[in-house]
Amino acid sequence: MQTEIRVPGDVSPVERMAQIKDQQIAEILEHERQKKSPFTKWTQQNNDEEAQEARYWLMKKSPIAYCVMDFLASNMDRYNAVICSYRVMQEKFGYSRAALSEAIKLLREHNYIDVKKTGTSNIYILNKRLYWNSWGTNYAYAEFGANIIISASEQDKQTQEEVKLQIRKRQEVVTKK
Repeated sequence: MQTEIRVPGDVSPVERMAQIKDQQIAEILEHERQKKSPFTKWTQQNNDEEAQEARYWLMKKSPIAYCVMDFLASNMDRYNAVICSYRVMQEKFGYSRAALSEAIKLLREHNYIDVKKTGTSNIYILNKRLYWNSWGTNYAYAEFGANIIISASEQDKQTQEEVKLQIRKRQEVVTKK
């Protein structure tokens, strides 16, 4: 029976096959990672002349309304809808409820958004001729489904404390680097 002569650092054929397999898996995973775009949250914006003019007009007429419109567009679901309280927008922008109410009124009057009610909540539906967040074939369903945005300050005290604790934990992790 012959003994296999091995040089230090040499690996057996079985070990080499395992190394090759591990390397192939690593290459596939790296390729998949590189294929993924860092831009995962997209909203389509109509750039025809009429839509551009509508956005420019809104920017000049009411910067607050434009901020609200942009916020809603950034947070809408795949059917152009989002449920969001005034408090969330107050905290986001620092504007009064009255200022936000005027901005939303302007957006409604000029058909930038439609507002539906569900109990005491508002469902904001963005005009599909300006923004869209899905395939164009979903137009017929633009009033169904919604992303719901809530604020910690709208929750009960226990939830508020839990959120504060989570934020502190995240800050601790970030500062430990």
